[in-house]
Amino acid sequence: MAKDPLAEAGLHFDELNKLRVLEPEVDQKTRELKEECEDFVDKIGQFQKIVGGLIELVDELAKEAETEKMKAIGARNLLKSVAKQREAQQQQLQALIAEKKMQLERYRIEYEALSKVEAEQNEFIEQFILQK
Repeated sequence: MAKDPLAEAGLHFDELNKLRVLEPEVDQKTRELKEECEDFVDKIGQFQKIVGGLIELVDELAKEAETEKMKAIGARNLLKSVAKQREAQQQQLQALIAEKKMQLERYRIEYEALSKVEAEQNEFIEQFILQK
């Protein structure tokens, strides 16, 4: 086969018989590479959209989790304060019970003393009546 003088000069004819600087195989591979690059860029764009949506979803879930965490902390603190209030109220009631028991004991002693005085007075009255 004779060497093509145009090929030696770096010039080639394509399938439409247009004069090209690149060899047809190199031109074809370049086009294929360009198409693959475009596909890759499209896929990367789709991937970025998916990842962006995922990041938004995770951020939203994180905010909801933080809100629920704050609600749980608030409920726990409220429960602790209610427990402390009940304990204080229980102590107050126990002190009131002790005070009322002491008052009852004073009244019982006073009743016994008054009963004794009444019995003495009744006895005095009976003796007084019998002496007349």
